[in-house]
Amino acid sequence: MIKAAGWYRSGFFVIALFALLQCAAHADDVLRIGSKRFTESYILGEILMQAAAAAGAKAEHKQGLGNTAVLFEALKAGSIDLYPEYLGTIDLEILKHKAPTSLAAINRELAPFGLGAAVPLGFNNTYALAMRKTDSAQKSIATLSNLARHPEMRLGLSHEFLGRADGWPGLAKRYGLPQKPVGIDHGIAYDAIAAGQIDMTDIYSTDAKIAKFGLQVLRDDLNYFPRYDAVVLYRLDIAQRFPLAWRAIQQLEGRISEEKMIELNSAAELNGNTFSAIARSFLSDKKSVQVRAGLWEKMFDENLWRLTRQHVVLVLVSVLVACAIGIPLGVLAAFVPPLRHAVMAAVGVMQTIPSLALLAILIPVLGMIGTVPALIALSLYALLPVVRNTCTGIEQVPQGLRLAALALGMTSRDRLIHVDLPLAFPVMLTGIKIAAVTSVGTATIAAFIGAGGYGERISIGLALNDNDMLLAGAIPAALLALATQFLFDIAERLSPRFRLRK
Repeated sequence: MIKAAGWYRSGFFVIALFALLQCAAHADDVLRIGSKRFTESYILGEILMQAAAAAGAKAEHKQGLGNTAVLFEALKAGSIDLYPEYLGTIDLEILKHKAPTSLAAINRELAPFGLGAAVPLGFNNTYALAMRKTDSAQKSIATLSNLARHPEMRLGLSHEFLGRADGWPGLAKRYGLPQKPVGIDHGIAYDAIAAGQIDMTDIYSTDAKIAKFGLQVLRDDLNYFPRYDAVVLYRLDIAQRFPLAWRAIQQLEGRISEEKMIELNSAAELNGNTFSAIARSFLSDKKSVQVRAGLWEKMFDENLWRLTRQHVVLVLVSVLVACAIGIPLGVLAAFVPPLRHAVMAAVGVMQTIPSLALLAILIPVLGMIGTVPALIALSLYALLPVVRNTCTGIEQVPQGLRLAALALGMTSRDRLIHVDLPLAFPVMLTGIKIAAVTSVGTATIAAFIGAGGYGERISIGLALNDNDMLLAGAIPAALLALATQFLFDIAERLSPRFRLRK
């Protein structure tokens, strides 16, 4: 029998190689700027990136990396160097204070992590709850205190707001709110209110769609929410590593008023301008004029080749790693029946772990975001069909052929190489095909931790509620899945056992 250790070493070698490449990439002189997965954060991240680049720094914007926890872990690990954040979030969500504190106190607590908060950008983007103006007038709900008398109101709140220390749990306790909210993505909440599917949602005070959808923002009459002044949360060493870029970023202090931020958000959400164009217009003090791009333009923009390359690499490497680990496990399960249930249960459990949860766990464990944690997660999800079909294929090899091979003087290892694996190959290939095709779809989650691929467009489309952008990511992914299946169908027809059956 082939020694499984060789296969395992192959799989771990591939992952280790990508880890080295990732570390090498982070060792170069690139200022990495992150952003959360909502419009304003995308825009601010792009402004910070372009300001640094204009000062002569090599800068990169890792867009839409997820929520506060993901960005903060990435910042601590050095996977990014800075990102736009809000003082209230740092104070209550990250540092877990019970009440707002000063910027000086915040920086004293961040210093042991090698982090700091600086460059107040000039606006306060506070949380609030909003509802249709017609309902507000009809039900006499103008404040959050009024809301306590209306348990029938259907609340759809963003998932982060539902779990934040300064979000729904504390708000409901302060005001005695009896409602049972459901989780909804912030990007589609406005349309859900307009369609009458929910009555109320959490909003940011600088959201562009408040006026468009005719919403009434409820007054925080008990002053529950702190100030959420926009700042830059950064690694302290960037002042030495990127002095000119940091000086350029510091010059942004106080330049963005609340009205200006609403205007910038409107340019993205209502006018269809790209984040890069909005940032470029702001920094040059020129009015941004851009025709809203359609599906065709968004699908075949300048990023298509980069996203395709990233997506193909994610799928190819993860399936190779899954084969390097899964084929030996399948062989082990086939020839050692007592271990079969344990092996199948182990790889089956991997399928039950939510993909975003697994990525969130891997970030602090590995101390990085990007390609490596995405590859590990995708490889684990691809294991089940590879292991199962390898085991099934070997079990289907006639016992008489195995005995004949031994009678001819073959060792168990030779029999495995020259009899069992070749005869099991068509079934194994089907399992690899299933792993590859499903990995094309699963790989879209990689964009949520900065690994790129078509999921980058899907993430932006969700943030903007832009169906064309969603389709610009989903259609290439579907075409890639069809192309992958077609190539495997050809490989199956060319396999020796298939030709023998014909």
